[in-house]
Amino acid sequence: MLERWITALNTEDPGFEEPASTRDRFKDRFPKNATRRMTQLGMLVGSTLEPLAPTENDTLVYASAYAETRAIEGYLDSFPTASPTLFQTSIHPSAVQQTLIVRQQAVRQFFPVTGGAFLPAQALQVAFLADTPRTLLCGGEERGTWLLDNRSASDRAFAFALALSASSEGAIARVTLDDQPGRNTDAATEIRFALPDFFDVLHTRRPFEGLVAPARRFAITWL
Repeated sequence: MLERWITALNTEDPGFEEPASTRDRFKDRFPKNATRRMTQLGMLVGSTLEPLAPTENDTLVYASAYAETRAIEGYLDSFPTASPTLFQTSIHPSAVQQTLIVRQQAVRQFFPVTGGAFLPAQALQVAFLADTPRTLLCGGEERGTWLLDNRSASDRAFAFALALSASSEGAIARVTLDDQPGRNTDAATEIRFALPDFFDVLHTRRPFEGLVAPARRFAITWL
């Protein structure tokens, strides 16, 4: 069984807030003119990650199924004169990179993770296996427009960032990830604990215990 302790947690749940409103809300949160170049997801992830003050010695894990949806939409809409700026912004790790660039912060270990129904389990395993004293796990989505109509985007915007430690000192929650061979290995389609489900557990700070991937049980107990 893998065990870690959450020592800090920040969440953002803007609902159906449009990027322009998010930008106006965070205009004083980031350096002057920074928000003009940031995506909505970049601002949401940045607002949750920045208070944790990432350092070069932290392991940073980022989870997102769709990532920079609005930038991808804008890039595709820009054809036949494709926008290189939107292409650069649309890459999967962009939200975290925007935050690190604003802080002029380097990190040695950065693991962007994507996936579907089992994404939280995949990201948690990467975070739990990190060998640094502190691991930062962050993630989120931004709500799409026409990609949402094509079922290729998130239907809601949200973001989270938490700090994981092997020590219980100052902890606000205990989290475990446990292998359970033979449990639901033939019924993977019945298990669904996608990133929005993980976010809701964190945002509402409710206890959870259950299968989050075939033969993989996750539990969180708030202290």
